[in-house]
Amino acid sequence: MGVALRDILADYKKPVTWETLPGVAAVDANNALYQFLSIIRQPDGTPLMDRRGRITSHLSGILFRVSNFMEKGIKPVFVFDGKPAALKQETVDGRRKVRAEAGEKWKEAIERGDEAEAYKQARSSSKVDTTIIETSKELLRLMGLPTIQAPGEGEAQASYMVAKGEARYVVSQDYDTLLFGAPTLVRNLTVSGKRKIRGRQITVNPERLVLSEVLDGLKLTRGQLIEIGILIGTDFNPGVEGIGAKTGLKIVQRGEFDAKIHEKLPDFDPAPVMDLFLHPDVTDEYTLAWDCPDIPGIMKMLCGDYDFSEERVEKALENFCVKAGQKTLESWF
Repeated sequence: MGVALRDILADYKKPVTWETLPGVAAVDANNALYQFLSIIRQPDGTPLMDRRGRITSHLSGILFRVSNFMEKGIKPVFVFDGKPAALKQETVDGRRKVRAEAGEKWKEAIERGDEAEAYKQARSSSKVDTTIIETSKELLRLMGLPTIQAPGEGEAQASYMVAKGEARYVVSQDYDTLLFGAPTLVRNLTVSGKRKIRGRQITVNPERLVLSEVLDGLKLTRGQLIEIGILIGTDFNPGVEGIGAKTGLKIVQRGEFDAKIHEKLPDFDPAPVMDLFLHPDVTDEYTLAWDCPDIPGIMKMLCGDYDFSEERVEKALENFCVKAGQKTLESWF
């Protein structure tokens, strides 16, 4: 997902503590839900489900992660993807194929008892579908949190909100958030904590990237950063085979972007991709308002409808009322 800029961004990713992150956070909702669905699974890759076989990993992720956000003074607003751009169709089709293949490999790994491979393939089979989105929005509504339906890409809308000063930063794992102009990107908020990766236990901590620091450090304009993305491939174009972030950086710094595109992809016009990042489809038609959670409604949905433990849900909801110097829920809002 996103664009593979990691190799040229390592020097600009700064670890941050939760204590430095209070304020409004624009969350790339579809990205967060994908992370919840990928990570919150049984050891063999089976997602959390209720007794009727309905997936609940995303609901668990929202409840406990958002509860943690609120306890830390972070006021999240979840921004959902709208209609994908026509340029993204090839990527959408490719991801659908990858998920289907991973789903088959997951079944095969379970049959032969290969738990590690099963977990890996199960994660790759994760899908954010209409039901996942609708139930997520319902839980967020019950929790009193605002949601925004973006007309296009959710990270573009979130980036726009931060640029307007309505949020402090975008929460996403995807580096293309920077291509959309997010002044500040915070990664790992939805996945922080202890994780088992390739058999090793690691701790994932939040990290921040500031767009101005990236551009100053790499001596690039935002347009040139987008050019690097186009060379290595984005959700809206396949890129040039064999070109990674470091090579793309050298090409753009030498002013050879146009020549390289003409040489390698003579029939490709990068202008629509550039325009999509520089002038994405966004909206001002939304309201940012946080309300008191409907605790009976949350309990009914999660415990009554989806078989969550009442004790665990009640414990998570306590954090909605806990914030340094504030004793009541009303004082938060």
